[in-house]
Amino acid sequence: MKLYYKKYGNGYPLIILHALYGSSDNWTSIAKSVSNRFTVILPDLRNHGRSPHSPVHDYPSMSEDVRELADDLNLEKFFLAGHSMGGKTAIHFALKYPERLDGLMIVDISPFTNEKHSREFSQRHREILNAMTGLRLAEISSREEADLLLGEKITSDRTRGLIMKNLYRDDENRFRWRLNPHSLLANLKNIMEGFERTEAVKLQITGFPVIFLKGEKSEYLQEDDFKDIAKLFPSAVFVTVPGAGHWINADNPEFVRESLLRLVQTD
Repeated sequence: MKLYYKKYGNGYPLIILHALYGSSDNWTSIAKSVSNRFTVILPDLRNHGRSPHSPVHDYPSMSEDVRELADDLNLEKFFLAGHSMGGKTAIHFALKYPERLDGLMIVDISPFTNEKHSREFSQRHREILNAMTGLRLAEISSREEADLLLGEKITSDRTRGLIMKNLYRDDENRFRWRLNPHSLLANLKNIMEGFERTEAVKLQITGFPVIFLKGEKSEYLQEDDFKDIAKLFPSAVFVTVPGAGHWINADNPEFVRESLLRLVQTD
């Protein structure tokens, strides 16, 4: 799949993958802040932003989208970073194409399935996606009305603000979603899927620096997983970002910037 992308700067090639409900826009400020060291590629993942929609939404497919993008840009080797869903995509890519990477940064997500948290997160995302698919866009007259109706189901202002960034008017002045909530809802199990711990730890990926960032206030990446992640990526460095929740790139962009630069320094 040909992904839409934005490009900033000059230097080492770096691809950054956004999270669920996000887009390339979420990482623009960070991309610009490291543009003196990296040529930053910010794609919209499938079913998000301005990239194509598809009934297929799983990590093998998304990692192949990244491979196709890198091939189209003639990137033999590059740095790769990913947040949440984008982080899982990056991990899948690293396991299949380790020879293509100069460095890897994973932001607040584990490669592994945690049944307890997976159920909680799945329910939370199902409620969000049901609210989106249930919104009758043809009957909405303003963004304020859409926000008010979504607020009945999505009570978090921050989450709703992220969702609202996906709402736009088409050429006929009708409201549309940029992302594809119907496909995301149908593929929610795939999105929440992680590696089986006993199988993944039999692998060992080396040859480039790896950084895992954990939000101090986030439950998406558990410290209990660090030991098994280190078996998968022996060179992994784990850093807890003080005061940050799951959206580390918004909570502490300077920390993320410094971590990206650290990939070059440890290369």
